Amino acid sequence: MTAHPTQVWPAITTEPREWTAARGDGHLDVWQRHRFSRPYQAAVLPRIAHLLPALSGAASTAAEEATADIARFDVQMAALPVAMPAVLLRSESSSSSQIEHLTADARNLAMASLGVGAKQNAELVAANVRAMTEALTIGDDVTPEAILAIHRALLSSSDPDVAGHWRTEQVWVGSSALSPHDADFIPPHHDRLADTIDDLVAFAARDDLPALVHAALVHAQFETIHPFVDGNGRTGRVLLQSVLRRHGLIRTTTVPVSAGLLRDPERYFDALTAYRAGDPDRIVVQVAEAALLATNNGRRLAEDVVELRTAWLSRITARSDSTAWRLADALFEQPVVNAEYVASTLGVTDRAARNAIAVLERDGVLAPSTSQRRHRVWQASSVLAAMDDFARRAGRRA
Repeated sequence: MTAHPTQVWPAITTEPREWTAARGDGHLDVWQRHRFSRPYQAAVLPRIAHLLPALSGAASTAAEEATADIARFDVQMAALPVAMPAVLLRSESSSSSQIEHLTADARNLAMASLGVGAKQNAELVAANVRAMTEALTIGDDVTPEAILAIHRALLSSSDPDVAGHWRTEQVWVGSSALSPHDADFIPPHHDRLADTIDDLVAFAARDDLPALVHAALVHAQFETIHPFVDGNGRTGRVLLQSVLRRHGLIRTTTVPVSAGLLRDPERYFDALTAYRAGDPDRIVVQVAEAALLATNNGRRLAEDVVELRTAWLSRITARSDSTAWRLADALFEQPVVNAEYVASTLGVTDRAARNAIAVLERDGVLAPSTSQRRHRVWQASSVLAAMDDFARRAGRRA
């Protein structure tokens, strides 16, 4: 193992870059033409591949406490008789999207996942579910290929021209859409992306950092690089989960850290700003506190769904090995279904799928989701309510 001396975390610096307006001068007033003729200041990121942060005692303690709780949470969720990993993955995806002001209730998200009658925001949140699922499929190493695959899964439906491609233009946060001048933050120029991504990947590959600290710093560095035109925040929060899995801290489930970050997004954004100024403590503490909020909320969600399944034991009249019971258990992962989905997911005939739906509708587990007689869809309202309750508990602090 390579020795990495503890160091003060370096702040970003800046460099002047010339700006070429995307619009013709005819669209700009005199002041704008004068302002935009001057260079803007783009970030230059320090190399972190071999750095070891000198965290405060408080930040280290917060990370240790959250790490221990995450490990317990992972074991607890794996022992439950319901598909909690799938439930929590969907909850994390929804919360991560909500940080970006993309909201969808549980029913609309489930409709989008089913591919029927979904609203636009729900489609975007469903894409985040696909991105997290893609991350599970491709493994836990943070590589350029993995990052691009996650981004492709996230944006392939909504913005296929940029999905899975590094940006080839300057981006910025805040200020006018016309230019980066006076922006709140201007990430590195796109001609520096290759070097910054290589440095990030080398840092993410290390094994000498505590799991939660490592995940928080990988996430913060990725957000500082901002390598995509869109979808950076959601992609970066998927990477946070990847690092936790790579360390073996979570083995069977997803910790909905974004649900904790959602409680106070401004503190989260402020922590990312502090990171860019050379203070890694705040993002580590923020992720640690978010993880504790998330595990507490996740445990309440688990209690709710286990209680639902227990109630179904006395409600569902079918045998325990029947297709109806297999469908009942699948409802925690996908609480809105149609006959096509049931047949495909359970590997049964259309008739068997419809019979299983009929049993659960008769026993009060499923109800028609729409009034349409053709292309019928059913929903498990109690499961949707439990998911919406989780989202309300995770909601933004007033």
